[in-house]
Amino acid sequence: MKISTLMTAVMLTAGVANIASAQTLKKVTDNNKITVAYRESSVPFSYLISQTKAVGFSVDLTEAILDDVRKAVKKPNLEVAYLSVTSQNRIPLLMNGSIDLECGSTTNNSTRGKDVAFAINHFYTGTRLLTKTNSGVQNYADLAGKTVASTTGTTNALVMRKYNAEKNLDMKILLGKDHDDSLLLVEGDRALAFAMDDILLFGLRANSKNPDSLHVVGDSLQVEPYACMLRKDDPEFKAVVDGTISRLMKSGEFSKMYTKWFESPIAPKGVNLNLPMSQQLKDNIQALSDKPAL
Repeated sequence: MKISTLMTAVMLTAGVANIASAQTLKKVTDNNKITVAYRESSVPFSYLISQTKAVGFSVDLTEAILDDVRKAVKKPNLEVAYLSVTSQNRIPLLMNGSIDLECGSTTNNSTRGKDVAFAINHFYTGTRLLTKTNSGVQNYADLAGKTVASTTGTTNALVMRKYNAEKNLDMKILLGKDHDDSLLLVEGDRALAFAMDDILLFGLRANSKNPDSLHVVGDSLQVEPYACMLRKDDPEFKAVVDGTISRLMKSGEFSKMYTKWFESPIAPKGVNLNLPMSQQLKDNIQALSDKPAL
């Protein structure tokens, strides 16, 4: 994926608001251009392996969707722009029209569903902890009175705040601007653990400077689905996106993509995450559900 240098301002202007309210396929047709998002450190979903190339499971999913969009708008030479997003700005950028589609590591839940729409769920995960192997941390109770990292704009930060209050653990929640930043808080001993979706923690550990110094621990606090995100009240575009995912799941291509990114060596270090497909995901390949987490 070649990445253009793009403005990431999220201020709503009258012009941008009008773009955001337009139906996506019409907007794409009129402008001969679609803008899609990528993440810089959501291994193995969407992450940079150089300053100019993002790869991952969600990147491959995005490219498959783009092929179907080209067919839907009858524009084989459709221009594609790629924009880096973070956990904090991905929803505002989608709502204001800066991006048209975000396939990364975004949880489909009811709260977000008030502002955006989600495609068919393509992964299931839960909040766990990444900590140093010599930290002595095995579960959440070990973090009482300690500093715990998470990432700004994620459901995990909300889950940890709620758990902290319910269990009276008196943890200090320190937020990184992205997942790499949150990992650095642990590696630099500014936080004792990093609370995040377990699959992202395994990916970050695998590609860290010293993987053997880190491990993933703790019970999974909840199970959440990941899904591609698009604007609300746009049934035509959702039909295209869902159609791509449904086709991939029914044809077996989705399972091949899963094997490529979760059960095979991946860039940049050739690490194999060795993560078999969960039963929830196997079930959803049959159900093709976009049901959100509560």
